[in-house]
Amino acid sequence: MSIFTRNDVSRRAFIERAGLLGVAGAAMPFVMNLAAIGAAAAATAPDYKALVCIFMYGGNDDANTLVPYDQPRYDLYARLRQTVALHRDSLGATLLTPSAPLAGGGQYALHPALAPLMPIWNTGQLAAVLNVGTLVQPTTKAQWLARSVAIPPKLFSHNDQQSYWLAAAPEGANSGWGGRIGDLLQSGNGIASLTCINPGDNTVFLSGKTAIQFALTTNGPVPLNNGNSAVFGSNTVGNTLKSFLAQPRTHVIENEQTRVGKRSLESCATVVAALAKAPLLQTPFPPNQLSNQLRVVAQLIASSAEVGAKRQVFFVSMSGSDTHGNLLQSHAALMATLGNAMRAFHDATVELRVVDRVTAFTASDFGRTMTTNGGGSDHGWGSMHFVMGGAVKGRQFYGKPPVIADNGPDDIGQGRLLPTMSVDQYAATLASWFGVGAGDMSTVLPNIGNYTTRNMGFV
Repeated sequence: MSIFTRNDVSRRAFIERAGLLGVAGAAMPFVMNLAAIGAAAAATAPDYKALVCIFMYGGNDDANTLVPYDQPRYDLYARLRQTVALHRDSLGATLLTPSAPLAGGGQYALHPALAPLMPIWNTGQLAAVLNVGTLVQPTTKAQWLARSVAIPPKLFSHNDQQSYWLAAAPEGANSGWGGRIGDLLQSGNGIASLTCINPGDNTVFLSGKTAIQFALTTNGPVPLNNGNSAVFGSNTVGNTLKSFLAQPRTHVIENEQTRVGKRSLESCATVVAALAKAPLLQTPFPPNQLSNQLRVVAQLIASSAEVGAKRQVFFVSMSGSDTHGNLLQSHAALMATLGNAMRAFHDATVELRVVDRVTAFTASDFGRTMTTNGGGSDHGWGSMHFVMGGAVKGRQFYGKPPVIADNGPDDIGQGRLLPTMSVDQYAATLASWFGVGAGDMSTVLPNIGNYTTRNMGFV
């Protein structure tokens, strides 16, 4: 029966369900996103740290993001990719020289459009993580073929694999691992509602059991009634409306809505005031949507002390990575957007003197096939990702370099990589740096107990 027709609905049940509603519409981005803020039990952090998830919707083409460069492996890559392989002579300027060479003389180069990331790599503040993807437990190719272990549901499906990446659970999950981190650490912040912050798309990643994402636009918070005191030209009417919104009610649902609305007004005013006092960024950000989101994140980090924040989790995103066709042209544009935006954000954290306290990482639905369909690549499984920040043990590759093949030892056909590092391990490494203790890790990542190695050491 609907909660809106039950007479015995409790305030607690209403809060829990209200938190699942997300953003009801553009006119109320704060009302529902600030619902269900609770007091999570967590230790007070002595310093500031931020995690920033950069999600590439559509399944990024990993083979043209991090390209095999040593001649034997490049030849295999070019043979399988045919019309969508990058020319080796275009990769010399982005050849990555790791502090610890890969076994067997293996080499990788970045897509040429990712050249802005080269200085970050060379200073040891960027790492590349190899063949990470969604798993339930460690899985070998023999186990995959025998279907003898649990695997994530609906592999190669955008929605399902996005959910497994962001929530460590099938589609329909009510919380994500970023939000569950927020559950544990939000009580150490001056304002709990400013723990999980989203200037991009509404996402399960930032939804916790009690922590709810604070949504804003790339231009900042969107207050109720657009922040205007005047309604129909009257300040009296506007102020009366705000007062009416904050009045307590006798009905449990009405009263909870009033509490949420009041908190929305207060939180919005706090953020606007904090941003106004934050230092103006001198770092230029290129004019694209991902960069605009990261600029807002940098501004919010600059104002973190003003709102008493010690731990904040952010989510930004870019779309367009489903490159079934026109891969060479469209992927080059995507990599230019990613590289320039990440470089600007890194430079901003240096400017703000928080580079050691901010870790950004990439994620995507899945990788793509090493083989080509003619003009593009199709849905894959394992992929490579970047981790960036002053705390990162950079200029290194983490994970096992996969064998380049079609139905080889490390793929399940068409070069679809069977992950050798799980999203759980990737996330646990980030969460551990952020302050999540070993005893709480299974709360954040329910499947982490299936892995002997839980911290992959890249940060």
